[in-house]
Amino acid sequence: MPHNGVMAPAAGRHAPCARLGGLVASGLDAVTSELSALDTTGRWAVLLPFAGRPVLARFDRWAPGPPEDVAGAWEGPIAWSSSMGRQAYVDAVEVVREHIAAGDVYQANVCRVMRADLPDAARSDIGGLHALLDRGNPAPFSGMLRLPDHGIHVATASPELFLRSVPSTSGGDEGYLESGPIKGTGRTPQDLTEKDRAENVMIVDLVRNDLSRVSVPGTVSVPDLLALEEHPGLVHLVSRVRGRLTPAATWPEIMAATFPPGSVTGAPKIAALGIIDEVEPVSREVYCGAIGWVDADRGTAELAVSIRTFWHDGETLKFGTGAGITWGSDAQREWEETELKAARLIALASGCWPSADDPPTTGASTLEPSLARVGSAETRSPA
Repeated sequence: MPHNGVMAPAAGRHAPCARLGGLVASGLDAVTSELSALDTTGRWAVLLPFAGRPVLARFDRWAPGPPEDVAGAWEGPIAWSSSMGRQAYVDAVEVVREHIAAGDVYQANVCRVMRADLPDAARSDIGGLHALLDRGNPAPFSGMLRLPDHGIHVATASPELFLRSVPSTSGGDEGYLESGPIKGTGRTPQDLTEKDRAENVMIVDLVRNDLSRVSVPGTVSVPDLLALEEHPGLVHLVSRVRGRLTPAATWPEIMAATFPPGSVTGAPKIAALGIIDEVEPVSREVYCGAIGWVDADRGTAELAVSIRTFWHDGETLKFGTGAGITWGSDAQREWEETELKAARLIALASGCWPSADDPPTTGASTLEPSLARVGSAETRSPA
């Protein structure tokens, strides 16, 4: 992925663009992997893979626009496989519980990566997938980033805030840095248990510690704890942690203090990262990193945790799903949680988004992917 240093854009089959925060970005000016660029000038699209170098793209123009403004044709895959099947995932959960019993960690996330071959590279525009996701699974941090010359094709339906930066105002309002960790998932509110609440509180404590490293002492607070949020097909427990950003803090310092997100790693974070390396058989790549935008001129930013996120290389589409493991975890239920998080989005990604040149359709709309094409993620996962 040739994005070391700042480079001028080159022409690709699809124009480089982004849609983040409801704004469509065009006129690519530069691409870099240096986080210090976020402290310079301009508005940047930001992709921070869980594993890999940052991708920061500065665009000249940002304007309101719907997903259709960035959508080319999309034809989704049918046959999906998983880096861990049910038994392998259950075994990984039990390994984490052994580490918890030994006092190595309080909580660690276990994730698996699903993948599928794309049937037609010419009809594999990530903007079309973004449009499908936005229509079928609206999310607070819906977005996409397409940089063909750098191998970047990412669409997200993330529900989770990683970091939001709000500057001080001339009216005297203090600026702040905020995070919104999600821990606790169920089909309905009745599915949420004390394990879910304990899991959330553990991560809130971790995020408080992370933010305190770049916040004015004594300013870190928890405005919301264990709030219930409803999303398509499931519910989450969401908390909000906020601190007044140290005036001299730079983006490299902010990321050193907070990345990767605590909600997708565990507590303590460094110990959890070691366990993740032990039990997960493949790299998370883009999954569980962050995606969003930073406006260096205005001092504002909004980055989502890159969950419910797809990425592809033109041949293979990938999607991650996982769950937080505590001592109170039931391994089979954790597997089922990963299935719940994946099922709706995998079905959407296996549908189609027509290009402007496609003829009108009759009967069932091609914009509504068929669940029957996809089936259960579990049945396609190797043992």
